[in-house]
Amino acid sequence: MPISFTQSIVTRLKKEITDMEQQSASQDIKKTKALSKIKQLQKDAKLSKNPNDLSSKMSRITKLEAEVKEITISLNEMSKQLVAKKAALKEHLAKG
Repeated sequence: MPISFTQSIVTRLKKEITDMEQQSASQDIKKTKALSKIKQLQKDAKLSKNPNDLSSKMSRITKLEAEVKEITISLNEMSKQLVAKKAALKEHLAKG
């Protein structure tokens, strides 16, 4: 492969890896905030005496737990993709 072609692939892979790492960090922050909110809602639910309020809090907890699950799945997928892209980058750097 010509060096310029390899170099463009390397540049593209580096950009994709950087973007994915930033997205992963962002998702991780989202997950941490959601988990924190769940803990707070659980604490508030224990103290709540109003059934409607309790129901609302439990509903919100369920939504947040689903969100955390989605984020976890997304983070796992991104992690796999990052490993693959880093391996491809290493391979192309070895060629160049």
